[in-house]
Amino acid sequence: MAKSGVVRGVGQAALGAVLLTAGASHLTVAREEFRAQVPDWFPADPDTVVLASGIVELALGTALLTTWRQPARKRLGTLVAGFFVAVFPGNIAQYTGHKDGFGLDSDRKRALRLLGQPALVAWARAATRPAP
Repeated sequence: MAKSGVVRGVGQAALGAVLLTAGASHLTVAREEFRAQVPDWFPADPDTVVLASGIVELALGTALLTTWRQPARKRLGTLVAGFFVAVFPGNIAQYTGHKDGFGLDSDRKRALRLLGQPALVAWARAATRPAP
């Protein structure tokens, strides 16, 4: 495997670990914190949304740790990136609603958090793309 392929593989495994950790925390210790990211306008119970998104994160994290062949790997990266895009309104709602959570107790901190979501999308795409 070429050096760039190793870097992508490590990036994919690391993202998988991040999603497994986040998913587990959705279901356990950080449920209340994640509720701050569920938009008030979303037509579902916030706790149900947190639990469902945690299960999705566990599934995506597991898939990232077990899917290594192309083209499935690239499709998985696109799916993970799509998930990050789908939950972005929650980050925006936390900012616009001035909701505290995860130490994001100021508009400045919440605004900086918004920059993290595009980085996650880029990470998912870069770590799973085919070798040149």
